[in-house]
Amino acid sequence: MTSISVLGCGWLGLPLAKHLVTNGFAVKGSVRSEEKIESLEAVSVTPFVLDIDGEIAEQLWGAFLDSDILVIAIPSKNQTGFSALIRVLESSSIKHVVFVSSTSVYADNNGVVTEDIAASESSALFQIESLFYQSSVFTTTVIRFSGLVGYQRNPGLFFQKSGRSVSNPDAAVNMIHQDDCVELITQIIKQEKWNNLFNACADSHPSKREFYTQATQRIGVSTPEFIESDTQTFKIISNEKIKKALGYEFIYPDVMQITYDEC
Repeated sequence: MTSISVLGCGWLGLPLAKHLVTNGFAVKGSVRSEEKIESLEAVSVTPFVLDIDGEIAEQLWGAFLDSDILVIAIPSKNQTGFSALIRVLESSSIKHVVFVSSTSVYADNNGVVTEDIAASESSALFQIESLFYQSSVFTTTVIRFSGLVGYQRNPGLFFQKSGRSVSNPDAAVNMIHQDDCVELITQIIKQEKWNNLFNACADSHPSKREFYTQATQRIGVSTPEFIESDTQTFKIISNEKIKKALGYEFIYPDVMQITYDEC
C-alpha cells in the first residue's frame, strides 16, 4: 500500500487526508497542536504534531516522513524551515513531493497566464518551490492554486465588516473550490504526474464586480464599495495544462454556481 504524509492538515490538508484514506492510501497527517489530533484520528489518519517554524531534525520528523509521498499543504513562507525540511527529506524514504503553492507567484500581465509564464523571482513562494525542484533525491510536482473557496470559506463573509472595498472591480477573478483542489492532488498522485508544474483554477473568470456582488447578495450582506479605475490590472489563470494532463473535468467549473453550505 502506498503511504502518504500530509504536512498541514488544516482547511485543505484535512479533507485531502480523509479523501486519500477513502482511496486506499495509508495516510499520516501533521497538525501544530495536540488539540487537533482527534480530528485526524476521526478520519483514520495517523497524527503527528509538527511545526515548520520549530526544530526540524530527523529524530522529530523521521517517523512522519517514513512514507512514499509527501504532500505539503501549509501556507508558510519560512524558507529557512523548508531548507531544513529538505535536508531531512533527502535522508528519508520519501520519493515524491506534491508542493501546494499559489498563482500569486505570477504578476498581473493583463492576459492569460500559463505555466510557461515566468513567476516573480522576488516571490517567497517561488523561491521555496525552487528549493524543492533543486533536489536530485526526490521529485517534486508543484500545484499552484488560485483563490481558495468552498466549505467554511465563503467570500461574501469577508464583507460582513463595514468599510471593506474592492479595487479593480472589472478585473477577472481566479478561484477554485476545495473539492477540486482535493481531487486534483489525488489524481496527480494516482496518475504519478511527478516532476511537473500545474496551475489550478476554475474554468470561469467573472469580474470582481460580478463575483462579489453575487457573493454578498446571497448572504444578505451589503454590496461592497467598488473603487473605480480607468485602468484595470489583472491576470487570467489558464487551467488547460492540468485538465489535459489528468483528463480532468472540474467539479465546479463555474465559480458563479458555487454554493457555500457548511461542511
